[in-house]
Amino acid sequence: MKKNLTTIFVFLATASVFAEGNYSLDECRRLALEHNRSLQIARENVKAANELKKAAFTQFLPNFGITGTYTWNEKNLSLLSEDALLPVGVKNSDGSFGTGITATSVPTPNADGTFSFNGSSISNKFTLVNGSPVPLDASGTPFDPAKNPEKLIWKNYAILPKEAMEFDIQNVFTATIGFTQPIYMGGKIRELYKIAKYGENLAKVQEENKTTDLLLDVDEAYWRVVSVENKLNLAAEYQKLLARMDSDVTTMIEEGVATKADGLKVKVKLNEANVMKAKAENGLSLSRMALNQLCGIPLEQAIELSDSNLDSTAETPQLIPVAQALEKRPEIKALTQMENIAKSNEKIMISRFLPTVGLTGGYMVSNPNVYNGYTNEFGGMFTFSVVAHVPLFHFGDKIHTLNASKTQRAIAGLQLDEAKEKIQLQIQQNSHKVAESLNKKKATAKNIEQAEENLKCATDGFDEGVITSTDLIGAQTAWLSAKSENIDAEIDVRLCKLYLEKALGTLEIPEYKQDSNKTTKK
Repeated sequence: MKKNLTTIFVFLATASVFAEGNYSLDECRRLALEHNRSLQIARENVKAANELKKAAFTQFLPNFGITGTYTWNEKNLSLLSEDALLPVGVKNSDGSFGTGITATSVPTPNADGTFSFNGSSISNKFTLVNGSPVPLDASGTPFDPAKNPEKLIWKNYAILPKEAMEFDIQNVFTATIGFTQPIYMGGKIRELYKIAKYGENLAKVQEENKTTDLLLDVDEAYWRVVSVENKLNLAAEYQKLLARMDSDVTTMIEEGVATKADGLKVKVKLNEANVMKAKAENGLSLSRMALNQLCGIPLEQAIELSDSNLDSTAETPQLIPVAQALEKRPEIKALTQMENIAKSNEKIMISRFLPTVGLTGGYMVSNPNVYNGYTNEFGGMFTFSVVAHVPLFHFGDKIHTLNASKTQRAIAGLQLDEAKEKIQLQIQQNSHKVAESLNKKKATAKNIEQAEENLKCATDGFDEGVITSTDLIGAQTAWLSAKSENIDAEIDVRLCKLYLEKALGTLEIPEYKQDSNKTTKK
């Protein structure tokens, strides 16, 4: 029981410390990278693109499959419309039928292998033409049996029943197991695989781009909170100055050395300070909520930031060559992948002009068995074939699609060149802004020294009665303005540094743990 209570106490204490912990900029970045939904979607898109690339690679491999069908037919298949009669001849001893006819009207066998007849097999009468027996047709006209065999009148016939040539196809079962292997497709499969690979790279670049955009949002929200916190502290300090002055002026009015007008001036300023402080408090609350939402922290949780006092000095980012910066920018990486996709698409359009060759094979089984007298049983055979297709003409369809793909490739190249020019300009602009923000910071630091000295002199003069309340209020206002401008300058230096790092592509991504696969990434 004691152990359980100790464990619960330690857990609650740890949770309390975490809830009230001090968050650094890197900690806020890490939390945002772990909890941001858009970034999680981008990671899932990378996984999907990787699976699509694997699917594209399978197109190089054979495709196996099984196909089965069942067909019911109303009627059977019949090769004859009625019973057929087949004439019966005489087979010669050498296996052939003779063609000669003797003077006694009896054909004699011949060994030349041609079809003929025997005199005992026909009912035709014969006559002699040029000393040779010639058969007569039904009308008594001589004819050549080799040219008009249909005029022969056979004595004997063999019957071929119509039912013998009927095939049962009422229930037909077929099944095929086979494969298809592309041999040459004009480069289509290779380019489709490249497109899938470029798509995966594009998904990774989009994840990187969303990461840098998220870090930019987190840093802006972080420094916004720091700025509002400092301005809130400044408003509270300004309020104290005016409250003390209001007390002094009230005493001076009671002693008759100050007028009510002086008191009203101070009270107006005090009310303005109260309003300023209330606005700063509301702004701080909203700014913290925005930061909490980005970091996945409960909106109502009040957190403290490590840089609230602006004690740390912002270092100027190290400039790198423009060419190196362009290689690091996610936008350039993405447009490069788009250009590669356009090039592969153009090659695919070219491949449509080329022949394609494929290999197919398999085993086919059917019932009825067409390989054994069309019986009602299963029978099959292996088949292999090579299929080639050569495109010839389709009214310029392939030409037009090829021209369109060339145009898309040209557009992708122009977009890439335009992005490089804009990024170069962006780098130059942000470099100047960093230098300008540093100069502004130095100037505001000097203004604070002068404003504090002026406020000290004005306060001493007011206490000694040689300076009016109006002059003191002016000195306080100048001090407030100098302090506020210095806070803005401090924040501006850090934000300009951030924008320059993003423009150079050197924005550091902290280590974080992905929720989906629990891996660590830099």
